[in-house]
Amino acid sequence: MSHKVIPIVPVPDDTQSLYEAQKKIHPRAVTGRFANWRWLFVWATQLVFYGLPWIPWATEQGTRQAVLFDLASRRFYLFGYVLYPQDFIYLTGLLVISALSLFLFTAVAGRLWCGFACPQTVYTEIFLWIERKVEGDRPHRIKLDAGSLTTEKLVKKTFKHVLWGGFAMWTGFTFVGYFTPITELGLAFLQTRMGSWEVFWVFFYALATYGNAGFLREQVCKYMCPYARFQSAMFDADTLIVSYDTVRGEPRGTRGRKDDLVAKGLGSCIDCGLCVQVCPTGIDIRQGLQYECIGCAACVDVCDSVMDKMEYPRGLIRFTTQNALEKGWTEHRIVQQVLRPRILVYAAVLAALTIGLATSLMLRTPLKVDVVRDRAALSRIVAGGRLENVYRLQVMNATEESQRYRITAEGLPGLEVASEPLVAIGPAESRWVPVRVQIPYGAATPGSHPIHFRIEAMGADVHVNEKSVFLVPR
Repeated sequence: MSHKVIPIVPVPDDTQSLYEAQKKIHPRAVTGRFANWRWLFVWATQLVFYGLPWIPWATEQGTRQAVLFDLASRRFYLFGYVLYPQDFIYLTGLLVISALSLFLFTAVAGRLWCGFACPQTVYTEIFLWIERKVEGDRPHRIKLDAGSLTTEKLVKKTFKHVLWGGFAMWTGFTFVGYFTPITELGLAFLQTRMGSWEVFWVFFYALATYGNAGFLREQVCKYMCPYARFQSAMFDADTLIVSYDTVRGEPRGTRGRKDDLVAKGLGSCIDCGLCVQVCPTGIDIRQGLQYECIGCAACVDVCDSVMDKMEYPRGLIRFTTQNALEKGWTEHRIVQQVLRPRILVYAAVLAALTIGLATSLMLRTPLKVDVVRDRAALSRIVAGGRLENVYRLQVMNATEESQRYRITAEGLPGLEVASEPLVAIGPAESRWVPVRVQIPYGAATPGSHPIHFRIEAMGADVHVNEKSVFLVPR
C-alpha cells in the first residue's frame, strides 16, 4: 500500500502583535509658573523628609531625635509627644484626613496631588533633573540613546546611574532613619555593623526609588497607581482640569507670526507639538482629558510661552472646567461654580476633623493603663478573712519625665488596694504592676461585680479610670 507524501508548505506569518513595545519618554525641560510651583513642592517635601530625622529634641534623659518611630520598644516620638500603640486612633484620624483632603483637592482641581506633591512625581522630577544635567535636554538624550555605544555615551550613562544610585541610597538611609536613630544608623553604616532588617530596608527603599523614578516613571502613574483609575468618580463638570480650548485652537496649523488667522482659516494652535514633548506621561492634551494626565500643567507652561512668542493671548491650554469651556464662562463665574456645595461640605468636614484631631492630641492624657486579671488566681481568701482578687496593670508613662502614680480602687464596700499603692515609672517607660485588691468576706454577694481602678500622677492633675470586675466565689 503506497502512501502519498504531502509536502509542508511554510505559511507566511502575517499575524500582528497585540502589544506595542514600550517607548521611552524623554520629557523636554519647561519653565513657567506651574513649573516653579512644582519645584517649590519638590523642595518643601524633600526638606521635610530629609530634614526631620536630624532635628534634635531635648528631654530629661538627654537629647533624642525629634521624630522617631521606635518599633523595638513600641514608642513613637513626635516632637514633645510620646505615643504608644494604644494611640493608634491618631494614625486613623490622620489617614481619614489625608483621604478626605485627596477627595477635596480632586473635586476642586483634579490630580493636583499627582502633579505636584506625589512622591513618584517628586522623585521622577529629581531624577530627570539629574539626567538633564548629565545627558542634556530632550534632543540630546534622544540622540544619545539612539546612537551606538561610544566612550562619551558610556561615561555619561555610568555617571548618571552613579548619581541616581547615590541619591537612592541616601533616600533609603533617611527612610530607615525614622525607625532607628539616624546618627546611630550613620555610625553603624560607616562601620558596617547595621542590623539585618536595617540593611534590608535601606537597600529595598533605595532600589524602589531607583527603579520607580529612574526607569518606570510614567508607567507607575499609568498602570500601577489605582488613583488614576477611580479619579473620574470624583470629577464633575465643574472640576478644574488641564484642558485644551478646541474652539479657539482649531483648526491647527503652522503659520508665520504676522499671518492673518482669519484669512488662513486657522485657530491659535500652531501644531508645534511642544505640549506633547513636555508631558511626563507622553499624552497629547489636545485629544481631551485622559486618565494618564497627572495635572502637572507642564503643557500649560510651554503653550503659554508659545502664545507669548506668537503674540497671541495666553490660555489656549489652561486649568478650566468642562462647563466653562462649553458655555464660555468668565473667571468669576468659574470660581463661583468651583465653590459649590459639595466642595464646601468637604472643606467643612475636613476642617472639623483636623481641628478635632489637633485638639484631642493637645488635650490627651499623658498616661495609659491596661488592666488584666491574673488568671492563675481568680479569687482567694487571705489572712484576716478577706477576699482577694489579683490584677496586673500595665502603666505607661507618656511623658519624658519620671512619674509616681497612686493606684486606688472603688466600686464595692470596703474595697481597698492591699499591695503597694505607689509606683514609680521612668520617662517614656511602660511597666506591668501586680495589684492585689481585697474586700471583707461577705461584703458582696457571689458573682461578678464591676469596679474601677483610678491611677493618678502625684503632683500633677493627670489621672485615668479603668474598668474591671471583682469575682466573689459561690
